[in-house]
Amino acid sequence: MKLSTALKNINSDRDINNFLKDLCTPSEIQAMEERWEVAKLLYQGRLTYRDIASKLNTSTATVTRVARFLYKESNQGYLKVLKES
Repeated sequence: MKLSTALKNINSDRDINNFLKDLCTPSEIQAMEERWEVAKLLYQGRLTYRDIASKLNTSTATVTRVARFLYKESNQGYLKVLKES
């Protein structure tokens, strides 16, 4: 079973959290949560990259990397989820 299939088959927030805790280290989960927060702020379009980095206490490199995947890469994963939320 693919990881994406496993995630799709989880039915509750609690089970998703527990699965991620088993799968990832705490720092990996924190990094993913940080990227998600960056993506949400970028999508809102109200803050500069520097403002986002300052607000989230992250690097401008992280903000730039997330922005690249949000706007330039063909995956469109961030955009699809953001548009649906």
